[in-house]
Amino acid sequence: MTTTAPAVRRPGTAMTADQRAQFERDGYLVVPGVLDADEVAHYAEAIDRAYQRHAPQGGPMHVLGAVHSCPELVPLIDHPTVFGLVWSILGWNVHVYHSHLDVHPTVPADQPFRYQWHQDGGRQNRELETHPRPRLSVKLAYWLTDVSMPGRGNLKVVPGSHTTDWIAGPPTRSMPWPDPEDAIHITANAGDVVFFDRRLWHARSDNHSPITRKAAFFAYTYRWVRAREELKRELPGLSPVQQQLLGTLGATDGDHAWGHAPHGVPLYTLLRETGNLDPVFPPLKP
Repeated sequence: MTTTAPAVRRPGTAMTADQRAQFERDGYLVVPGVLDADEVAHYAEAIDRAYQRHAPQGGPMHVLGAVHSCPELVPLIDHPTVFGLVWSILGWNVHVYHSHLDVHPTVPADQPFRYQWHQDGGRQNRELETHPRPRLSVKLAYWLTDVSMPGRGNLKVVPGSHTTDWIAGPPTRSMPWPDPEDAIHITANAGDVVFFDRRLWHARSDNHSPITRKAAFFAYTYRWVRAREELKRELPGLSPVQQQLLGTLGATDGDHAWGHAPHGVPLYTLLRETGNLDPVFPPLKP
């Protein structure tokens, strides 16, 4: 029996001085032509197969765990044309800690409003007290369809906002609210990549074009942003809070640790029931 050795990969080239200056100023870079037409077709078809599994009735798809859902995308995580940007900013002790596949068909013009502007990282943006907040992670966004003009589900950003901890927003996400004054739509061709700082204020715009928007996102952070050890065996009789602390809650959606749904977090529930949430202190804000 013979085995095929993994293909030798190159780490890519280091970020240039001009790229670094632009990235530190704007919080993002657009890298054109990373994938050629054949590669775009190959990866788009792979995502189409994932789309059929995850959204057989049509509609939008936002699936976490890009490589788990679509193993054909593995070459993108260290693509030599753009991987050098990652280690130029974060160094060598990194891993992919978050990724997702996005497919967004055309939406009706009267789509209900939802305020989408955010920084990546979830609770990081409340629980880290430094100013500006630490970078912690960066992201590569591979565009597999043409978003070379607005209206195709483009990524909207506020250039330079990665050192801004707060922007004005509505009291509820469903309340109509204008985009930030300096917001722009990033335009890109299929095969282009956007590299951005997690702190950059950004949002996905609605796709009102006949083109189905397809993209793959990979977020990189330091390898120590995870449990240093894992529980080797099941322990009976753990309370919900103890399960949370030992990482055995059993959630499988990959999103629970970000705290987007606090009512599903046992310690949040316990602190709420005992009156220990404090709206003045951001990490304990209800």
